[in-house]
Amino acid sequence: MTNWTLICHVDDIPRLGARRVARAQGLDVAIFRSADDQIFALLDSCPHKGGPLSQGIVFGTSVACPLHNWTIGLCTGQAAAPDEGCTPKFAVKVENGQVFLDADELARHATTETRPVAGPVGRLVVA
Repeated sequence: MTNWTLICHVDDIPRLGARRVARAQGLDVAIFRSADDQIFALLDSCPHKGGPLSQGIVFGTSVACPLHNWTIGLCTGQAAAPDEGCTPKFAVKVENGQVFLDADELARHATTETRPVAGPVGRLVVA
């Protein structure tokens, strides 16, 4: 049996927008709302360069990554061709206008994913 946890009300997510859900471990989860009030949840990280999908533009059942405009399907997390890659998706339930996520997925799913580090990677030595 799925252990659902209440996240917010549908109206707390702007139409054609997103909200972020912080987790104790791992990257945030982005919850998206389409123009016709469908709700989706993906890891808040583009499979290309880790851009925050919650800051992207939602259109139909897709989101455009704010960094390089990759189109990511909200139903699957899959990048649209010719791009390749997938971001983890999360189970969502909407009941009486309230949005729920699977508590077990929030705690365990995609918790080792990290955002890429920008710029040169190296150690700074302070003398």
